[in-house]
Amino acid sequence: MAVVAEKFDFCDPVWTALRAQAEELTHSEPSLASFVHATVLKHDRLEDALSYHLASKLGTDELSPMLAREIFQEALVADPQIGEAVRADLSAIFERDPACHSYVQAFLFFKGFHALQCYRIAHWMWNADRDWLAYFVQNRVSELFAVDIHPAAQIGRGIFFDHATGIVIGETAVVEDDVSMLHGVTLGGTGKEKGDRHPKIRRGVMLSVGAKVLGNIEVGEFSRVGAGSVVLKDVPPHTTVAGVPAKVIGQAGSERPSQEMNQSLECPDFQI
Repeated sequence: MAVVAEKFDFCDPVWTALRAQAEELTHSEPSLASFVHATVLKHDRLEDALSYHLASKLGTDELSPMLAREIFQEALVADPQIGEAVRADLSAIFERDPACHSYVQAFLFFKGFHALQCYRIAHWMWNADRDWLAYFVQNRVSELFAVDIHPAAQIGRGIFFDHATGIVIGETAVVEDDVSMLHGVTLGGTGKEKGDRHPKIRRGVMLSVGAKVLGNIEVGEFSRVGAGSVVLKDVPPHTTVAGVPAKVIGQAGSERPSQEMNQSLECPDFQI
């Protein structure tokens, strides 16, 4: 069994690094050793550790942690792309968040990461026609993490929820790969309309604190939305918008704003 684990670790640099960091954590803070062993070190795969960790958080009297873990494991086995997205998300957090110093820190303690991975499992449930279970997970995530993502929403990989509190993503929203968003972001509708009614956030976009993007509109790739902005119209690619309602105030400031995480709105050639 050890040989198999070593082979898997060799092919999985994120999990290898996370386990090594977990070992270091047990030595630097012995009071957390039991927690770290149960959550990380006793498992052979990142997926196994994740299903245990999320189930221990979401489990209730109505859905025990043991049963929740079985269901989460089912999802992770049935759809290997979830595990690929988990690793991309962890890497995004580590690369973009100056407060994140290790994979294990994000894995154990960052609720934005936890909320996003619960969404991924709920999305699998939704596509497997297990709507009520998906709603249950959505509700528990909202209660625990103050993040509300409809399980039907479509979210790519390499996603970074910074702080995450107050993020709301509607049923027909689309978030492509490598998007970063901060707390208080809403991807919502504009009223009681039916059908496709939520925003489409293209790859590489950064949505700053409290940004509200409303309606079936598109935020073009590698754009930025300034803090507190209300976006009601399409945003061109590679631009910065800000204000209420939001208007174009300049270019995006970098080729990859979601990775640079630069929230400055200084645009010397444009008068706000």
